[in-house]
Amino acid sequence: MQETILNDLKMPYCPGCGHTVANKSMSKALADMGVHPLDVIVVSDIGCTGLVDPLLTCHTIHGLHGRAVALAMGIRMGLEHSDKKIIALQGDGGATIGLQHLLEAARHNLDLTLVVQNNMVYGMTGGQTSGLSSTEFKEPDRPESAVPGYDICALAQNAGAAYTARTFIGTDTAELWKEALSTPGFSLIEIVEMCPAYGMRKVQELHDTADYESVVTRNPRAVGLPHKAIGRSLLDGLKPIEHTCEAPLDGRLEIIVAGSAGEAIQSAGDLLSTAGITAGLSATKKGDYPITIGTGFSVAEVILSRQPIHYTGIDCPDIMIVISQDGLDKVRSRIGEHTLVIADAKLGPELEELAGPPNLVTRDFRKTGGSKGAALAAIAHWLQDNGFLPIEALVEAASRHKHGDKMKVIIDKAVAA
Repeated sequence: MQETILNDLKMPYCPGCGHTVANKSMSKALADMGVHPLDVIVVSDIGCTGLVDPLLTCHTIHGLHGRAVALAMGIRMGLEHSDKKIIALQGDGGATIGLQHLLEAARHNLDLTLVVQNNMVYGMTGGQTSGLSSTEFKEPDRPESAVPGYDICALAQNAGAAYTARTFIGTDTAELWKEALSTPGFSLIEIVEMCPAYGMRKVQELHDTADYESVVTRNPRAVGLPHKAIGRSLLDGLKPIEHTCEAPLDGRLEIIVAGSAGEAIQSAGDLLSTAGITAGLSATKKGDYPITIGTGFSVAEVILSRQPIHYTGIDCPDIMIVISQDGLDKVRSRIGEHTLVIADAKLGPELEELAGPPNLVTRDFRKTGGSKGAALAAIAHWLQDNGFLPIEALVEAASRHKHGDKMKVIIDKAVAA
């Protein structure tokens, strides 16, 4: 049986939302074509369309508002396997916010498919109208009510799209999907849908208020091929991390370092992962912090492993290093039964309820390293105490940093303490 790109999770949309039907049509078309889920890459946008990600068994990328097409273009340009199906999903809001990206994809005629799920509103932010809302649908007292919406299919066609189609939900769109996905070059399908929360609730209402009709247009053109040239790599200017010592670690360690913004949490995570590579291990590091950057929490997730690392997610870490209340508030739910928690002394009383001895170690790391060195002091203390990495690997990693001299002083203090 052909696998589908939709899993068995419940659709997260409002009852009657057109997104449910549109996503099922996409899955049916790909299954009918015999396309395996791992040969599909879906790029979703912000908004209700972006809720599709957890439902998919294929490769997915979640983009910024209006940028799904730009990401899809980048994937197509960099992909070695031309037979992969690349699908960008946008709402009418995302499509008009990122309109220039859509026109560029059509102009270049890159081989990808954009599906615009047009319910005429910004459904996730309260039902504001968009650039694709029909004139009759807009309220008379709105300033833009008399301004016609874009004909996005005509725009794409005029820009050079190989295939454009507009259809209304309630019809079988699987055939349009198949034709779009089978057409070499850039293809666009606009699906006019219901939004039961803020827009129309019935298919007939869509037809009654829409000032555009179903269309299918074809524009025979040569498929756009990205120009590829071998130039200077961005990695050329980086100094290689030399393997200068050996870690006794045989398996895999998952470490979370948590603190506040401005406390060099990300730098501490970088040093730890670099130390792992210096000691002959595979290492990954990724950061998590709010959009404000300068305030709130800051979390670094580091994995050290003797084997290659194929998945960087951490649900319940082996080691949790916490140096501030902001960090603790962010990661407390991820402390497991066997997690070793290393925390600044001020957090000790609160953490005793979550991870009592022997799984809790507290020290005055802020006294040792200051606010910007407390995380590094905690890491150095942990390595010195447990020996998963030679401390000289951390010192070597610090020597690569522009503030390496100050960092090495903090490491020495932590080791001495």
